[in-house]
Amino acid sequence: MRSIMVALFILSTLEYSWANTPTKRNDLREVKQLLIVVTEDWKSTKGKLICFEKRLNGTWSSVFKEHFPVLLGKNGLAWGIGIHPTKKEKMKIEGDGRSPAGIFKVGKIYGESESLPKGSDYPYHKISKHDAWVDDPKNPFYNQHVKIENLKDKPDWFESQRMRLGDPAYRWLIEIRHNSNPPKPGYGSAIFFHVRRTPERRTTGCTVMSITDIEKLIKFLKEKNNPHYILLPRKEYDKKRPLYKFPKL
Repeated sequence: MRSIMVALFILSTLEYSWANTPTKRNDLREVKQLLIVVTEDWKSTKGKLICFEKRLNGTWSSVFKEHFPVLLGKNGLAWGIGIHPTKKEKMKIEGDGRSPAGIFKVGKIYGESESLPKGSDYPYHKISKHDAWVDDPKNPFYNQHVKIENLKDKPDWFESQRMRLGDPAYRWLIEIRHNSNPPKPGYGSAIFFHVRRTPERRTTGCTVMSITDIEKLIKFLKEKNNPHYILLPRKEYDKKRPLYKFPKL
């Protein structure tokens, strides 16, 4: 078992190390793409996603004429763990049905297709029966992608943590790097942008949208532009805008 765990650690580290060091707190100077959802308040369960790109002069420009309607956690928002200073109150915890609020790096894209939609240019991993994403706070690989090459040697927990295949809602998964560097057990896991199930069904914490919109989003993302996601209630966004130089909405 010890050799299996060591192998798992190596595989997980390889999969996990693609991401750059998180952006310095209070500093988005190296960020050239922003995905922004501003809600009415902490209880909101829906919003509109606006994609911004930084111009050469340092100002922000909205990319799409139409904003993307999104659905959020069924119980609203709670503070997540991202590049913003961590809050001790109203924290996102595992199973609370809330979307993590804050500023987060956008991670790798996962899916069952052989490749991303035509015109895309972003890190991608094709998932299979060998892939798991751990949501058990007691597991040492909590909130990490783990790939087991030899399923004959899979650990006992693997089946319950395996990434779901054949589910249209998970056709594309764009990682929102909440609680990821390093993960803190119990503070929320497996937070993604993905395809909504219905136009009204809220989530357990993810940000979801139509298949058409998520494929537009995938084509928009560029790793070199260091994309980040901002999800905040209006009052918090306005309060933090001067410090982080967020776009004016």
